[in-house]
Amino acid sequence: MIELDITKARVLHQWNHDSPLIACRLSPVGNQCVSSAQDFSLQRWTIPSGEKAILTGHESWVHALTYSADANLLISGGCEGRLIWWSIVDAEPKPIRTIEAHSGWIRAVERSIDGKMLVSVGNDRIIRLWATDTGEKIAEWPAHDRHIYSAVFHPDGQHLATGDLLGKICIWNLADRSLVRTLDGAPLYTPNQGQNAEFGGIRSMAIHAAGTELVAAGTHKATNPFGAVHEPLMLRFGWNEGNLLKTHTSDGVPGGLLYRTCFLSNETAVAVSGGSTGGILLFYGNQQEKELHRFMLPSLARDMDLHLASGLVATAHYDNHLRVSALFA
Repeated sequence: MIELDITKARVLHQWNHDSPLIACRLSPVGNQCVSSAQDFSLQRWTIPSGEKAILTGHESWVHALTYSADANLLISGGCEGRLIWWSIVDAEPKPIRTIEAHSGWIRAVERSIDGKMLVSVGNDRIIRLWATDTGEKIAEWPAHDRHIYSAVFHPDGQHLATGDLLGKICIWNLADRSLVRTLDGAPLYTPNQGQNAEFGGIRSMAIHAAGTELVAAGTHKATNPFGAVHEPLMLRFGWNEGNLLKTHTSDGVPGGLLYRTCFLSNETAVAVSGGSTGGILLFYGNQQEKELHRFMLPSLARDMDLHLASGLVATAHYDNHLRVSALFA
């Protein structure tokens, strides 16, 4: 594994598509990245050449992407409610399985730690579990009162966390789908009566590999959501007690929302902020409220993914570009 140095962050590659990008995920083996775009297509990019293959099958935007653990399959979830399995290693990837999985937007698709199971969540407020290899539905249950934005499996393989628009985080026992506890992420939710808008929510969560901390990312101070006036916010919780450990904020980012967060190998969490302030990678340690470091990206970013072993971060941008940055000297 490469020794990371976040202060040396720099863009290594940038590749152009014909439409603004929405989401992105790096392959578990680090040799490719998949992104989605507003033209409803997916793009598979080969690293480091930038060779592009186009995947078509969705009839809407795609916010949810995940690879199988062996990197042979990609599973995508669209706003039309459809899950599609792709043999992503083929020269010309085609859909190998399509499931009408949810009513309305699919917000997140994630794989379990052992890779055998997928979870999908979205606007219909139902959690669904699927077998990764066959697409068989394992279980489903209504879980939240409002749209579910994010989901993440705990490293112990026995628990699942889901987060919704109102800032409520639910911890579930996977064996019987019982609710273990809830975490209060309400600061990430901003109702705006003047604009008749509900804004914010648990846009992303990550659990440290040691299983001791959970971070929830999004925004706060949304005084003008439609005008993109809102600031990045990350909440850090202890896993065992569910107590709030840190409230991470960033000065000088009046137009920013944390779309996704991931943990580095230590307790530092990296998150991508996008909005009127531009695109920024923000790095938050567990000892202070403010970020340890920030890296300005060339344009507004809407998603990111981290490949720890190679020290690479992929970001999907509104200016049609996928960018791959290095976190090492």
